[in-house]
Amino acid sequence: MGSEPEERHPEKKVRVLSLDEAVDGEARRVDVEDQRIVIVRIGETIYAIGDMCSHANYSLSEGHVDSNEITIECWKHGAQFSLCDGNPVSLPATQPVPIFPVETDGNNIYILLPESENS
Repeated sequence: MGSEPEERHPEKKVRVLSLDEAVDGEARRVDVEDQRIVIVRIGETIYAIGDMCSHANYSLSEGHVDSNEITIECWKHGAQFSLCDGNPVSLPATQPVPIFPVETDGNNIYILLPESENS
């Protein structure tokens, strides 16, 4: 039994912001197709995470970014999520939020979204 290549799903590359628009240490919400996504810049690293808290459906883009812990906090109940993997790092949230791959090219920030089957 040989190892089979990992199945890759097609992705769509969508420009969301310029690097200048992503302020270090701040969250910025973007709407991409039917997704609400938070873009966070910490230093030279860009993170993209789903905007809705998995605990009570409040917008994470309005919450505090902790640049040291690489987290974002829901402003309503204080749940914190890792910007790296979307997992909750504090209660009351127990479920992760989605994260999205990010690419930069020149001064542009792109998010890679899974292609829908209807495309």
